[in-house]
Amino acid sequence: MRQKIFLATGLALATAAPIAHASCASTNCFLVTGTQEGIANPGQLLMDLSYRFIPMSRAQRGSESAPEAFTSGIDFAKGEIEPNHHREIRTNNELMQLDASYGITRKFAVTLAMPLMNNRLHEHFTIHEHAGSKEEHFSSQTFSGLGDLRLIGKYALHISIRHLLVGGLGIKAPTGEYKLLNTSGAITEPTIMPGTGSWDGIASVYYSYQIKPHRMDAFASASYQITTKNSLDYQFGNTLLVNGGMNYLFNVAQKDLTASLQLNLRQAPRDEFKGQNVPSTGGTWIYLTPGIKAQASDSTSLYAHVQLPIYQYVNDTNLVPRYGLILGASHAF
Repeated sequence: MRQKIFLATGLALATAAPIAHASCASTNCFLVTGTQEGIANPGQLLMDLSYRFIPMSRAQRGSESAPEAFTSGIDFAKGEIEPNHHREIRTNNELMQLDASYGITRKFAVTLAMPLMNNRLHEHFTIHEHAGSKEEHFSSQTFSGLGDLRLIGKYALHISIRHLLVGGLGIKAPTGEYKLLNTSGAITEPTIMPGTGSWDGIASVYYSYQIKPHRMDAFASASYQITTKNSLDYQFGNTLLVNGGMNYLFNVAQKDLTASLQLNLRQAPRDEFKGQNVPSTGGTWIYLTPGIKAQASDSTSLYAHVQLPIYQYVNDTNLVPRYGLILGASHAF
C-alpha cells in the first residue's frame, strides 16, 4: 500500500492542468494536486474528477495595476489583427475535468485528460469609431463546450525509498470547439474558446524527495507544451510550467490529511496570427498555492487548493486572475 501511495503522488506535470492562454481572459489552474498525476500499479485504474474556477476582472499593464485593459481583436474573415478592439471587463472561467490513469507496468502508465466542461463568461466593451468619435457597445456572452483531450505516457526513470524521478511525453488533440461565433456572427476571440484547434506536444519531468518517508516530501517539476498553428492560422505561444513545493501527512481524528504548499510559475510568449505577434498575449504568472487532501478511504481522496497570485506580468494590457480555486476527488479501482 505504501508503494501505491508513493507512486500515485509521483508525477506532476505530465498531466498538467489545462494550459492557460491568458490573452483575453482564459486561464485554468496549473498546479500539482498529488492525485490525478499518478503512475498506477499494473492493471490499476486511477480516476480523478476536478472542478476549477478562476475569476478575472483586474486590469493590468505589465506588472502594474491599470485603470483599464484594452486588447486586440482578430478579424478572421479579413485576416487582420485589430489593435485596441475592445475594453475588457471580466471573464469567469470554469472547468470540470476527468483524468483516467492506467498502469501498464510497474514503471509505465498512460493518462487520458478529458475536459468535460470548459465554460467562460466573458464581458467587454467593443470600441467603434464613427465620424471621428469613439463609441462603446457592451457585450456579454458565455462560451462553453468540451476541451482538448490530452494523452500522456509516463515512465518512472528512478524509484527508491526516498527518490522518485518521472518523465512524460504526450500529445494534445484538437477536440474542443475553436470556431464559436460571437453576438456579431463572427468567430470570437481564440483565447476564450473551449479548444485551440491545434495538435500540440507535451514533455515533462518530475522529481520527489521523501524527507520523512510516507510523512513529508518535497517536489519539483517542469513541463513544456509545444504548439502548432490551427486551421485559422492562429498559434498560441509555447508554454512553460514550473512547480515546486512540499507535502506533509498528519492524522486528525484517525483520518489521514495531507497539507501542501507550492509555488507555481507559468510563462508564455505572445500568440501569433498569420506570422504576426498578437498584442496583449503572453506573460509570466507566479502563484502561491496552499492545499489540503483528505483520505476518505483506502481508495478515495478529496482535495482542495487555492491559488494566490504573488506576481503577474502581461504584455501590453490585459486582465489577470484574482485567485484560482480547485476542488476534486480521486478514486483507485
